Amino acid sequence: MAAPRTYGSLEGVQLYGKVDSTPLYDSPITPADILTKDALKFVVLLHRTFNSTRKELLENRQKVQAKLDKGEKLTFLPETKYIRDDPNWKCKAPAPGLTDRRAEITGPPERKMVVNALNTDVYTYMTDFEDSCSPTWSNIIYGQVNLYDALRDQIDFTLPATGKSYKVKKEGRNPPTIIVRPRGWHMVESHVTVDGEPISASLFDFGLYFFHNARQLLDNGVGPYFYLPKMEHWLEAKLWNDVFNVAQDALAIPRGTISATVLIETLPISYQLNEVLYALRDHSAGLNCGRWDYMFSTIKRLRNDPKHILPDRGLVTMKVPFMTNYVKQLIKVCHQRGVHAMGGMAATIPIKNDAERNAKAMQAVHDDKLREVLAGHDGTWIAHPALAPIALEVFNKHMPTPNQLHKIPVYDREVTEEDLVDTNIDGFKITKDGILINIYIGLNYMEAWLQGSGCVPINHLMEDAATAEVSRLQLFSWVKHGVKLTDTGEKITKDLVVKLIDDEVAKLSPSRPNNKFDIAADCLKKEISGEVEVAEFLTDLLYPDVVTLESSPVDLDSLK
Repeated sequence: MAAPRTYGSLEGVQLYGKVDSTPLYDSPITPADILTKDALKFVVLLHRTFNSTRKELLENRQKVQAKLDKGEKLTFLPETKYIRDDPNWKCKAPAPGLTDRRAEITGPPERKMVVNALNTDVYTYMTDFEDSCSPTWSNIIYGQVNLYDALRDQIDFTLPATGKSYKVKKEGRNPPTIIVRPRGWHMVESHVTVDGEPISASLFDFGLYFFHNARQLLDNGVGPYFYLPKMEHWLEAKLWNDVFNVAQDALAIPRGTISATVLIETLPISYQLNEVLYALRDHSAGLNCGRWDYMFSTIKRLRNDPKHILPDRGLVTMKVPFMTNYVKQLIKVCHQRGVHAMGGMAATIPIKNDAERNAKAMQAVHDDKLREVLAGHDGTWIAHPALAPIALEVFNKHMPTPNQLHKIPVYDREVTEEDLVDTNIDGFKITKDGILINIYIGLNYMEAWLQGSGCVPINHLMEDAATAEVSRLQLFSWVKHGVKLTDTGEKITKDLVVKLIDDEVAKLSPSRPNNKFDIAADCLKKEISGEVEVAEFLTDLLYPDVVTLESSPVDLDSLK
């Protein structure tokens, strides 16, 4: 634990989340050891310092949306041309444990998954409080407990229900470097209020992890490393940089100790890659192609333009123009500035009972990773340990060096503003099956999320919030524009989609007692029918249903 010191006042702070002092599994610590007075003061200091800026930047997103709705286009920012045109600035060199990132595994900070990830033959592990984690109070707080234990080699445990032991392998290996993804700027943590409003979930997740673990990580020979999600403007990256500086100063840790990789998973920020790296240049570890969220963001931000409707999601591959161009731009900018350009997620899960289908699925993973390494990516993501050998085989063969930062790609022409929204897709079609797949994935994921699971196997793919978002916004977009089905010529109406949702709920409900399909369906139907404005994020839409507030605030004097 960090040495006690004064970070600020808890006056005006109320805590409505249970602070348990009973150990879970074999952990030597409890939530009471995480949510201490000093830790809470530190998090509150960050919130009070930066929350007004956070809210202003979120309002700016809606101003951008309003301009797009009026027919204006996204552009490279004229006011930051000096950053893009200056060839001399570079980001800091890769931090210890982040030089070679050829294979990264991702998953929520659930204890069993943490052990399994640390036992996977990969170089880094992105542990996720965001898209693959349903933010119940228990998941968030015990996620912090699990990471605290993992960094101190005390994560081993026995699952009481089965008697099975989970232990991190130690002999003859270095465990993957841990990188934490906090929740995005748009989210709040309703179990803690500061001056009458919920605390920023981003600052809550980051602050607790950094407060308890920054010095331990340095003792371990690495550092506090982060993935930063869902940003839509380079000033949001500057806000993170300011947070990092204040957090490091408050704990007397040298500035630049933190390293952060930004997920480029929204359409607006793809026009500001140089600016993002410039804002974080003393803390930057590169950029990542968040492919599913990027697809979702493209649909969402261009949702009122009928020229940018996307077809069945299976046709929107990384080879379509707007996705290819975004990748090309990202790799070139990263390598010009000396940082990693990370590839996207392989969400495939092994198909155990069908050897032929499994072989095809694994070949598809291989081909996708080959595309990434040949394009110039420095590493890639996987969601399942069984995919690690495939990713490593491809990157080891085609990237013998720890990374490809020395390779700055040369293209026939520069990626233009129009290239980033080139949604012309060969073989364009929208089918009845496309609607049904989106409904099936959307309902199943949303129901599981409401039950506390943010990482859900569906149709041999590991679905998270990003893939469910594609389903949600495609349904909305197709109904809004009255698209005709390619296979039947039938117009996609709200009545058609609502009926198909009801039919699917009727099929799914009997197989899952005490389910929450009705809540999931109601959310989808209201958006599709135009009864409510389409939510910015699925997590915003569903979060109130996973909040479990104590009936009265916790006595803060009772905290350690």
